[in-house]
Amino acid sequence: MESPESSAHAEGEGGRAYLFMLCGSLAFASMGAFSHLAGERCDWHLVAVARTSLAFVFTLTLSVASGVRLVLLRPAVLWVRSLAGSVGVLFAFYALTHLPVSTALTLSNTVPVWVTLLAWPVLGQRPRAAVWFAIATGLAGVVLIQRPEAGADRLAAALALANALSTSVSMIGLNRLGGVDARAVVTHFSGVATVFTVGFMLLSGGRVDDGALGDARTLLLLVGVGLAGTVGQLAMTKAFALGNPSRVSVVGLMQIVFALGFDLLLWQRQFGPLVLLGIALVVAPSAWLMLRSPLRRQTAAVHTTG
Repeated sequence: MESPESSAHAEGEGGRAYLFMLCGSLAFASMGAFSHLAGERCDWHLVAVARTSLAFVFTLTLSVASGVRLVLLRPAVLWVRSLAGSVGVLFAFYALTHLPVSTALTLSNTVPVWVTLLAWPVLGQRPRAAVWFAIATGLAGVVLIQRPEAGADRLAAALALANALSTSVSMIGLNRLGGVDARAVVTHFSGVATVFTVGFMLLSGGRVDDGALGDARTLLLLVGVGLAGTVGQLAMTKAFALGNPSRVSVVGLMQIVFALGFDLLLWQRQFGPLVLLGIALVVAPSAWLMLRSPLRRQTAAVHTTG
C-alpha cells in the first residue's frame, strides 16, 4: 500500500511535470513568434538554420558538460528519427514564417492523429471505432482551419501537416529505440538537422543575406529562435521524466493557446468562428488520442516541436 509520504511526493512530481510542460509550451510558442518575426526580415532558410545550429551548440555543450555518452552511427533507428525530424524542420519553419503562428502550430500538432494511423501498419495496432471518430474530428478541424486562414498559402498549410507526419515517423522510430540518453538523441538530431538545413539552403540556391545578419534586431530574433527552441526541448524532456507521459503531452497543447495570444498581441490578428472551431476540433481529439497513445514513455520523452 502506498504511504501518504510517497503519494504526496508523486503529486509534487506531477505538479512539477505540468509546470515544466507549461514552460516548454510557452518556449515553443515563443520560438514560433520569433520565427515569424525573423521571417519578416530575412529568408526562411536562415531561420531554420539558426534553429538547428544554435540548438546543436547548446545541446552538445550540455551533453558534454553532463558527461553524456554521445552516439553517431548506431543504432540505425536513431537516423530514422534524425532524418525524418530534419525534413520536418524545413516544413515547420516554412509554415511558421508564412502562416499565423497559431495556425502553423495547430496544424503541426496533429501528430497524435498521424501516430495513431501509422501505428496500424507499423506496430499492428488497429484503431477502434472511437479512435476513427477522433481522427475524423481532427481532420475536420484541419479543413476548417485551412479554408479561411491558410487559403493565402496552401503550400505552407500542407507543409505544416507534413511536419506533423514526419514527426510521427520520428516518434514511431523512437518507439523502437532504447538505451540512448535523451540528451544524446536531441544532440544527434540537432547536428543532422544543421547539416540538412544548411545543405538544403545551398542546394536550393538560397544564400545568406549579409544585410539581415548585419541587423542587430534580426540577429536577436534568430538567437531567440534557437534559444527558445532549446529551452522548450529541455523543459519538455524534464516534464516527461517527472510525470505521466500521456497526461503531460496534453498540457503541451497549451502552446496553441500561447500562440493565439502572440497572434493577437503582436499582429492584432482576428480569428473567425470557423477557425476557432477548427482549432478546438484539432486540440480535443489530439488530447484524447495522446491519453491513449500506443507509444512508450521514451518516445514521449524526446518528442519536440520543430
